[in-house]
Amino acid sequence: MKIKQFILALLLSFFALTTMAQAEVADSENSEVQTEVKHDYKSKTLSELAISFWETTGIKAIFDTDDGEMSSDPAGEAKEHKLGAFESSLGRIIMILIVFTLFYLAIAKGFEPLLLIPIAFGGLLANIPLAHMAGPEGMLGVIYNMGIANEFFPLLIFMGVGAMTDFGPLLANPKTALLGGAAQFGIFGSLVGAVALGFDIQDASAISIIGGADGPTSIFIANRLAPDMLGAIAVAAYSYMALVPVIQPPIMRALTTKEERQIKMGVQRRVHKLEKLIFPIVVLMLSIMILPESTPLIGAFAFGNFAKESGVVDRLSDTMQNSLINTVTIFLGLGVGSKLAADKFLVLESLGIMIIGLLAFSAGTAMGVLMAKLMNKFSKEPINPLIGAAGVSAVPMSARVVSKVGAEEKPGNVLLMHAMGPNVAGVIGSAVAAGVLLSIFK
Repeated sequence: MKIKQFILALLLSFFALTTMAQAEVADSENSEVQTEVKHDYKSKTLSELAISFWETTGIKAIFDTDDGEMSSDPAGEAKEHKLGAFESSLGRIIMILIVFTLFYLAIAKGFEPLLLIPIAFGGLLANIPLAHMAGPEGMLGVIYNMGIANEFFPLLIFMGVGAMTDFGPLLANPKTALLGGAAQFGIFGSLVGAVALGFDIQDASAISIIGGADGPTSIFIANRLAPDMLGAIAVAAYSYMALVPVIQPPIMRALTTKEERQIKMGVQRRVHKLEKLIFPIVVLMLSIMILPESTPLIGAFAFGNFAKESGVVDRLSDTMQNSLINTVTIFLGLGVGSKLAADKFLVLESLGIMIIGLLAFSAGTAMGVLMAKLMNKFSKEPINPLIGAAGVSAVPMSARVVSKVGAEEKPGNVLLMHAMGPNVAGVIGSAVAAGVLLSIFK
């Protein structure tokens, strides 16, 4: 027994001595670092302290266009460069004005504040001089690398959207899926337009997905095909999603008559629960067999919807619909906003992407409305052409806009549930379009 106690005491003594030695080494290293820091510091006069403080202010950084300030990028030094005179001064001021415009649209006009406020605030942080918020060690850079650069956030968003989606309106009136397909014309039309403007086929494919007004899908495909353009593409896609209430109504009114906008659609049939349960599995299996490239998006979407429709995992479904998607939306918005720095956004390429995206989204809206007009001509049951505008995958924004325009033309005309059919079909359609575009480069 005494031998065991002796051995135990010996081990404890050895452990204590080792710990003390390591602590002494650490203290020695810290003291050396502190000595070096103290050695580097030179005492300054009051005027020198004032000058030193002035050198670190944002005002000085904005007005001094030749101070050698570097840009910030989540990818690190390999993607960073010295800021030009315009980028470090007037460009920052312009971007801050753009950011405050987005704040105004979100708060005063109510244009998708859940998207615009995080994106705009991220843009404000990205344009702060000297802070390097969008660098790999900055807050925005960490967020960007954490879930945007690796496509994780888009998949989580799709999961939450799936949990919030009701396929009932689409199953009740399956022909409205044609409207979701027609609205994808904007994607392939803009592909041709982007190539005509000089973008190569791979970059043009990444840009064209903006036509579906689907932010998560835009990020997913851009990261695969054109990672250098991911920021501009993501900002354009989310901007147009947020501006659906501004962009779509004029197009809807221009392509329809007052009589068409006043068409009242009948009551939809009741969809059995089993239909809703089977549908996401069928969609996923079809994508696996035909377009495996689209399965990350469709798989996340189908999982969220299947969990909701199963009725036995309400806690999981509620989490995906609320806390998960809200949390990811915050991070996604801030991460996308990090690409609103003047040196990245105020360039000809980004402006070209914004213009192509606007035309693509407008073309998708127009084609959906025209397809609905055509269907109304040959359908036994009346179809209000306005619901075709919901074929883009900005869910549920487009459906709400359709319902609002319809109610303005004829009070009491409720089109929301009818518009949700093509709207959810558009979500699937944009994911399928992304799979088609990705398959081209395999």
